Amino acid sequence: MNEVQLIDRTLLDEVSRLARESPRHRRNWNFHASDDAASHRLLNAMEPDSYIPPHRHDDAAKDETIIALRGRFGVIFFDPAGGITSTLVLDPAAGISGLTIPHGTFHALVSLAAGGVFFESKAGPYRPLTAAERASWAPAEQDPAAHAYLDRLLGLFRT
Repeated sequence: MNEVQLIDRTLLDEVSRLARESPRHRRNWNFHASDDAASHRLLNAMEPDSYIPPHRHDDAAKDETIIALRGRFGVIFFDPAGGITSTLVLDPAAGISGLTIPHGTFHALVSLAAGGVFFESKAGPYRPLTAAERASWAPAEQDPAAHAYLDRLLGLFRT
């Protein structure tokens, strides 16, 4: 029998703590049982010195829904050459909680506040991003240039 899992302050605090302690300063909390599950549902906790690098999901079944539960997140959209086409801020306190990103759309997320957590849902099964789905014009998280790139992305949201 499956067990009911509450998404409450205790869980959000725990996944935030795990993100702070993680070398990437990000942490997923999966609700799906395996990478082969047909539906992937997870919490993603992210600190401001971490980001989800630009990428897209080419599979027509992999539209992605993101709902900010706490914190603030900057979402950046790109054209295929890396030009920024638009930005928006997810901030539940300001009334903008989430969005659905169509497959094939290059996007990145940055955390604009400590302790931020969002809920993410997309079709499974999990498959690593292909070379075409990774943004060749953006540094990977481990690349020494990633910090400067993240700072540039964060700068889009500074007033």
